[in-house]
This record gives sequence, C-alpha cells and structure tokens, in this order.
Amino acid sequence: MATNIYPFSPKIRPSIFYIHHSSFRSPTPTPDFYCRRTDSFSFSSHRYILRSFSSTAGRVLRRRSVLMASLLPENRIAHDVCVAGLASGVAVLLLRFWEEMAKAGVFEQAVVLAALAPCINIIRMLLLGLGIVRSDAMVKSISRHGDYRELLKGPLYYACTITMATVFLWRTSPIAITTICNLCAGDGFADVIGRRFGRQTLPYNKNKSFVGSIAMASAGFIASVGFMYYFSLFGFVERSWGLVSSFLVVSVAAAVVESLPISTELDDNLSVPLTSLFVGSIVL
Repeated sequence: MATNIYPFSPKIRPSIFYIHHSSFRSPTPTPDFYCRRTDSFSFSSHRYILRSFSSTAGRVLRRRSVLMASLLPENRIAHDVCVAGLASGVAVLLLRFWEEMAKAGVFEQAVVLAALAPCINIIRMLLLGLGIVRSDAMVKSISRHGDYRELLKGPLYYACTITMATVFLWRTSPIAITTICNLCAGDGFADVIGRRFGRQTLPYNKNKSFVGSIAMASAGFIASVGFMYYFSLFGFVERSWGLVSSFLVVSVAAAVVESLPISTELDDNLSVPLTSLFVGSIVL
C-alpha cells in the first residue's frame, strides 16, 4: 500500500498534510478534506482549515492564561498580597507619570486629567447600578452579593471620594493623603486580614475582629507615611514627626469608627473617608 504525504500545498498556506490516495485501500472512505485535489478544494476542506486554526488559537490563549496564573502563588493570602502589591506599584508608576508630565508643563490642567479616571468610574457605577448598562462580570467582581444595585453604595462612594480628594485637595494636602490611604489601604487590608485571621470578634460588634481593626489602622498609617515621603520628594508636603503622629491619630480614629455597629447601616466607603476628613481637619 503506497501512500504519499505532501507537507505543503502550493495553493493553501497552512501546514497540514494532504494524502494522495490513488492506491489507498480502506474499509471506510477517506474524507475528501484530507485528500489532495488537482483542481480545487471543497467547502469542507476550508471549514476544516478554519476549525484547525481556531482550535490552535484557543490552545495558545489557554496556555498563556495558565502561565499567567502560575506566576501568582496558590496560597490565597499570598495571592492577595501579591495582587495588592502589584496594584500599589501600578498606582505609584501612574503618580510618577502624571507628576513628570506636570513638571514638564505638558498638561496645564493636570488636576482635571488626574480626576478623569475616577470620574469615569462614577459614571460607570451609575450606569451599572441603575440597570442602564448590564455587565454581570463587572457586577460580580465589585459587589458582595451579586446585586447590581449595590454599586450605588460602596463602589460609588469610593469613586466619589477619590474624585473629590483629587479635585479639591490636589497634591499639597495631608488630609487627602490620609483620607485616601485609610480608604484604599486601610479598609482593603482590614477586609483581607479580618476574613483570614479574624477569629476573635469585637465585644460590641460580632461582625468585626480585633485583627481586622488593627490591620486597618496599621495599613492606613503606613501608607499615609509612605505617601508623605513620596510627595515630600517633589516639595508638596513637608516631612515631620508631628505629621506622622497626626496620621496615626487619623488612622486609629477611622479604624474605630469602621468597627462600630453603625458600619452595618453606613457603608465603610462612606464612614471611613468622612471620619478621616473630620479628624484630619482637626489634627492636621
């Protein structure tokens, strides 16, 4: 039985094998899309080629997804820490980018451009929360219970806080630093650490734990001090131990308010920035 295999065809570029079956004998007929034709190729041949390309592309994408997932640790706590570190690094790079653009005089209204991103998030939260635009994946990733109406509360408060702090407390305000740090770093770490290690709950609020509250105060304070040093490099904020101690007072106050039972009625994304603004205006 002689079977000749031709790796390439002069008419079709994909590297699939075509079999000349002039002397091929088989109990079942060979499909015509495997056979070389001298005149033209059938429609099923082209369909087979498209299927082969689509399946190959799907395998490549799946391999890339597996590769990206393998770069992060399997442990959930380490995974959350890595994701938080990556997000913080991207935020620092963006801050440095906008700062260099402002120094070079490229943008005369840098505050407007800096506030543009959180303002777009406000619009997105409104559209999704009101049901005007539907995106189940977005709703599940942001809301706690998968209800699109939740986006009109915590996520909307979050975007509004960032936008107003950017517009009204642009660059030179320590109050903006501690407000955003307590909201982003403090409340974020309180949720992660509290869910993982919060076995001992607070006596006045069974939904909160000692570990979560301590993590919130510590993360908000450390982030505030870090951004104080960062902004001091450009002359926007003066470094001082008095400012550090004031950051500690604000972070502790925000953590205490966040731990109160009222937090079940008043969203954390609203109570934390309001507390930080109020206490910060007194001590800073």
